[in-house]
Amino acid sequence: MMPWPEHIRTTGTQRLIGYARVSTSGQKLDLQLDALSRAGCDEVFRDRGVSGAKASRPGLDAALRSLVEGDVLVVYKLDRLGRSVLHLADLVTRLDTKGVHFCSLTEGINTTTPGGKLVFHVFAAVAEFHRDLIRENTINGQAAARRRGKHIGRPRMMDEAAIIEAHRLLCQEGNSVDATAAHFRVSRSTLLRALDRMGLDLAT
Repeated sequence: MMPWPEHIRTTGTQRLIGYARVSTSGQKLDLQLDALSRAGCDEVFRDRGVSGAKASRPGLDAALRSLVEGDVLVVYKLDRLGRSVLHLADLVTRLDTKGVHFCSLTEGINTTTPGGKLVFHVFAAVAEFHRDLIRENTINGQAAARRRGKHIGRPRMMDEAAIIEAHRLLCQEGNSVDATAAHFRVSRSTLLRALDRMGLDLAT
């Protein structure tokens, strides 16, 4: 028997929005769809033949756009949602920012419960930890290059702290690229190059 929560919906009007994904077109969605149906999902968005490594997934993008405060995003398993630990942490933190709950059936995660609310804090801490690691590795790499006498070039328009914060605004707050670029007074292309330089992609 699967260890998912028996009661996800906390009010009669609360919407349960499901999301299912398989990586190849030959794989079946049946197991996930059956589980999401038993969980009582009102609508299920799906991606078929889309790798979790893809930055943009039509089904997931549509699910995220449809969610409003009070809704619950339901997945069969955590790895169906995030393409990396940072991506997953950012997405779950973004749900919290929007006032949306999250439920992963296999792992028994349900943020509609008092205990489950701790999950949001854990994922936010994980996202911050990963950004700290990226920042530290970037700074250490630059220091090592200088010790080898390598010329780093002229000062960048965005330093590491600004790039990390821009990524947080994009992925956790759901800000657009254009709005975030304007916030830091740089062009869209400058912002995207800065993110790429630090190995940060967008959790859409």
